[in-house]
Amino acid sequence: MHTMRPVALACCTLLVVACAKKDQAATDSSAAAAAAAAAPPPAPALSLADFAGKWQMNAIPLAGKDTTPTKYVLTATADTSGWVIDFPSGLKVPVQITVAGDSLLFKTQPYASQRRKNVKVSTDGSYRLQNGALTGMSTAHYMNAGADSVLQLRLEGTKMP
Repeated sequence: MHTMRPVALACCTLLVVACAKKDQAATDSSAAAAAAAAAPPPAPALSLADFAGKWQMNAIPLAGKDTTPTKYVLTATADTSGWVIDFPSGLKVPVQITVAGDSLLFKTQPYASQRRKNVKVSTDGSYRLQNGALTGMSTAHYMNAGADSVLQLRLEGTKMP
């Protein structure tokens, strides 16, 4: 009879612990469900129509002696065709656009550099809409420029009326 009492006490203790773990698991899953329900909805899909129009752009070098911005107008359409960079010199450069998440990836074929005389350049990078402004980064790849063949630029633009 003396051995039954400790065994019974041990069984009761195990039962209480087991029930407490189930209650805790139920509480944890309820909290997780409430957190999931309170999560904000996903951001709407990127629409090229949001970019459509003309943008006054500045491409500002991140390093080097000359940090003068290169100015241009970006003409954007509601689809991936018809995007063009218009430089003040009159040069028009077609732009290839690809949607990637919340960004637009862009690429140009080689054209006459507006920063370096008698040098061809191609550019690639990304644009994003942030608080009504068009921002991004670009890499300029200069042809036959040796060690100084790449330039990183920060892009900033405002939509034209």
